[in-house]
Amino acid sequence: MIETGTVKSVCDICSRGCGVLIDIENGVPVKVSGDPNCATNQGKLCIKGLASLDYLNHPDRLKHPLKRIGKRGEGKWQSISWDEALDEIAGAMLKAKGEFGAESVAFMHGAAKGYRDSYPARLANVFGTPNVAWQGHVCAVPRALGAQFTFGTPMPCDFDHPPACVVVWGANYAKTLHYQYNRLTRAANKGCKIIVVDPQKIALVDKSAIWLRVRPGADLALALGMINIIINEEMYDKAFVESSTVGFEQLKDRVQHYTPDKVSEITWIPAEYIRQATRLFATMKPACIILGNGIDQGVNSFQTARAAAILNAITGNIDVSGGLIRPTPMPLVRRKSADLELWDKLPEDMWPKRVSANLNLLPSIRYMAGQSIIKAIVDEKPYSIKVLYAQGCNPLLTYGNANETYEALNKVNFLAVADLFMTPTAALADVVLPAAGYLEYDSVEAAQPQQKVAKVGQCRSDYQMISALAAKLGLSEHFWDSEEDCLNFLLKPSGLTFNQLRQMDRVPPKTQTKKQSGFPTPSGKIELYSERLGQWGYDPVPAYHEQPETPYSDPELAIEYPLVLTSWKASPYRHGGGRQIERLRKQRPEPLITINSDTANKLGIGNGDWVYIENKRGMIKQKAVLSSDIDPRVVIADYGWWFPEKGSVDLYGWSESNINILTDNSPPYSPEMGSCNLRGILCKVYKA
Repeated sequence: MIETGTVKSVCDICSRGCGVLIDIENGVPVKVSGDPNCATNQGKLCIKGLASLDYLNHPDRLKHPLKRIGKRGEGKWQSISWDEALDEIAGAMLKAKGEFGAESVAFMHGAAKGYRDSYPARLANVFGTPNVAWQGHVCAVPRALGAQFTFGTPMPCDFDHPPACVVVWGANYAKTLHYQYNRLTRAANKGCKIIVVDPQKIALVDKSAIWLRVRPGADLALALGMINIIINEEMYDKAFVESSTVGFEQLKDRVQHYTPDKVSEITWIPAEYIRQATRLFATMKPACIILGNGIDQGVNSFQTARAAAILNAITGNIDVSGGLIRPTPMPLVRRKSADLELWDKLPEDMWPKRVSANLNLLPSIRYMAGQSIIKAIVDEKPYSIKVLYAQGCNPLLTYGNANETYEALNKVNFLAVADLFMTPTAALADVVLPAAGYLEYDSVEAAQPQQKVAKVGQCRSDYQMISALAAKLGLSEHFWDSEEDCLNFLLKPSGLTFNQLRQMDRVPPKTQTKKQSGFPTPSGKIELYSERLGQWGYDPVPAYHEQPETPYSDPELAIEYPLVLTSWKASPYRHGGGRQIERLRKQRPEPLITINSDTANKLGIGNGDWVYIENKRGMIKQKAVLSSDIDPRVVIADYGWWFPEKGSVDLYGWSESNINILTDNSPPYSPEMGSCNLRGILCKVYKA
């Protein structure tokens, strides 16, 4: 670490790769600003990134390991050494392994955090347990795999050559991904036509040509309706479809059911709006569809991503400037790859024992859907999970059916949690480990150097924690001697060392617009019909399935709970994190639910009133914001709410405004991904 000067690094609060410049005075970071030479954010930071030093210096940071000395959740802790903490965790794991088998130990990590997510998976494999839970099944991975099973590779939109038309689908970029919002704004200023697909009037609507206010959870029906129009009105790129795709006739047959009128009934979008948006997208060249988290959370998650990829393909917007392009990133060891996670070290007879084996998910998925771990703990089926290690994860706020999650966390024999702050989940732990933030350790994020510039207490990076735990378990030979050695391994395909990477002034952007021959799929073409998926028992062509607890799947339930509930993320926060950061909390001090003005008037609810939101699983309270733009049948609630200021009594108010009190974690799931149905479920709202 330098004493005085400026250090180039990368913000890792939301792991999107925004470059930062960190000013150091007398060994202390005093300012974090955007790096203008970073191709991702071009010098700009969101409010979360600007609060980097607030995270670093917050007085409530966990600074040393803690051991519970009172009842679980009572808030009584004893400070212990790292050796003692790791001995406690390793002892619990080895005891469970000896008595019940390695599969009785499970690992859990939270939102995607780059390579850090692979470290616990690496330890799990060498320890011998197949049970590693993630949230990828409801965040980003359905989109990535939907593209992979269509194109053979993810394909981002080329904003360097502004598209003529962009469909922004289920993505509130002004709140969640500022640099993407900036790219779209620049494109709109150059004449790009934007189509927004979202139940909420997001900021981009004011810059859009058309807004399709889709019913939450009905996105796949809309996509199939758009394909229907493009094919039947012969707006598809015939030459490209013939030369570069397979399965067009099967696709054509499948979408005949999804007429504009039928899709209008399902989606609550007027048929003429669907036609207008489709014709605009199909005739403006180049064009692309970009997807957000809004499509990840339901039975249709993977197939919605497939349908969007198919829309891009049949209009010929592939490998063209301003359309979808194939990225050419710096060659690195891939995240979640077999080499990094040591898949071969897991005994062959253990993988079939994973708790989610009965879900028959895509063979490429090596992680458990989070709800499978929770249900295994509660139901003890197919066996009981005895020890749980949670890294950077607050499942009480982020997992569906929070009440069942609470039951599981109380029931498990031993719970260890690693985090920056005490959270509702950490408050239930037996041992809590203090994690380092991104300013406190070296790493490689988005092919850029993240550099250590500070140290807080006894906090350790995720790699340091996991490798030290591996040593306590007698598994140190599977980890590197130092974190830098680990980073050099990750960088080996690039020919760089970490020290060389951090001296580079600028990492080249990940772009490729040159047409390439063939696609990395089994057929060598874009697969509108996927023979692999059909052979494995999944829909080879996307088909819409109505999810449970909607006005159409359960009309009787809709009598008692007449409103359709979905959620959105407020810009100051990432999932459940950040609510103790004063500058962020001032931006969004309370949980808000958006309600149509006429609906609120009928319910006797005024702007700013606290209201109860209730369904058959429970009830929460949020503050009403009235809007004439939202559908009268829909309400949109804030996600991830708890109240750090309330202290450990009642676990920081974890259940008061937590939307996951209302969501479900039971089947049906997405057949391919195991995605839960977290959006588009029924509820009622009334004044508190």
